[in-house]
Amino acid sequence: MAAAQYTTIKVRLYPDAAQAELFEKTFGCCRYIWNRMLADQQRFYQETGQHFIPTPAKYKAEAPFLKEVDNQALIQEHNRLSQAFRVFFKKPETFGHPNFKRKKDGRSSFTACNHVFSSGPTIYTTRDGIRMTKAGIVKAVFHRRPQAWWKLKRITVSRTPSGKYDCSILYECGGRTPEPVIPRADTTVGLKYSVPHFYVSDDGAMADPPHWLKQSREKLAGLQQKLARMEPGSRNYQEAVRKYRLLHEHIANQRRDFIHKESRRIANAWDAVCVRADDLTELSQGMTQGDLRDAGYGMFRECLRYKLERQGKPLILVDRYYPSTRTCSACGHVEAAVSYRRRTWTCPACGTVHQREINAAKNIKTEGLARFRA
Repeated sequence: MAAAQYTTIKVRLYPDAAQAELFEKTFGCCRYIWNRMLADQQRFYQETGQHFIPTPAKYKAEAPFLKEVDNQALIQEHNRLSQAFRVFFKKPETFGHPNFKRKKDGRSSFTACNHVFSSGPTIYTTRDGIRMTKAGIVKAVFHRRPQAWWKLKRITVSRTPSGKYDCSILYECGGRTPEPVIPRADTTVGLKYSVPHFYVSDDGAMADPPHWLKQSREKLAGLQQKLARMEPGSRNYQEAVRKYRLLHEHIANQRRDFIHKESRRIANAWDAVCVRADDLTELSQGMTQGDLRDAGYGMFRECLRYKLERQGKPLILVDRYYPSTRTCSACGHVEAAVSYRRRTWTCPACGTVHQREINAAKNIKTEGLARFRA
């Protein structure tokens, strides 16, 4: 059965001075139109008690600079704001109320959809660039090329805090829905989050983050100390801030590279993966020896989900309150408490000596398979 599937290719852009200026104008116009639409929505709701978001066309007469940028970028801001309110009304306890955008928040972006006319598409790729509306052909470096039958749907241009421009190209690629894979005990792996090892599997394997990531973090700590002793606003301070942003971006790229490679390896090697559905925000607040958000485990779990899904394999989530650490994987006895400071503990019922994290991973696997078959 054919189903619409999508994939994204991210490329680095090298715009000339005029194109970079147009990008900056588009970022500013998108912020402006978002804030105006949100302010008018709030005022209209206070006056009438009804929800209404004006379209960008309303503001072009009083703000003629909006005509200088691609109209598609403004339309997409309206769509994004509408989507933000839809998810907020649907699950207000999960999705917060849309907020105003500020220039100093750092990352800026805009999205434009591709439209195909008789004269050709509005957005297309060339050998060494991307053709965009009003910007023309922007030089780009492709590390991966799309297949000939893929359809370009839209692009998102973004600028990092260090001043680099990226473009994420969304393609629709036809494909068949994979046949569901029924997991077995010998083709399923259980994973337990670990502060020192990133994760520990039920067979004792550990995914220690690469040494170069640790080295970069140590270098970042030294740079932060230098920044604290500098005079804010000085030339040396500004240069140190630039290096600080570049290093932060480098660490994020290193973390992302590690997570994608590790999740791909697991998705290809196993028919199912069992993990505990921990609330990562709550878990990170209770940690004193590590930062869960800095480790990127949430991103790792999401990468596992979609990579397994594309192969028809399940990511099985175990209840977050399941006592995987305190349960003996040999006899099923549940201990009253097991200190997280202890690496091993002995079951008082059967006398089995457990490695705490490996035992937890085994229990997560057993519980996940039982829930899947139920």
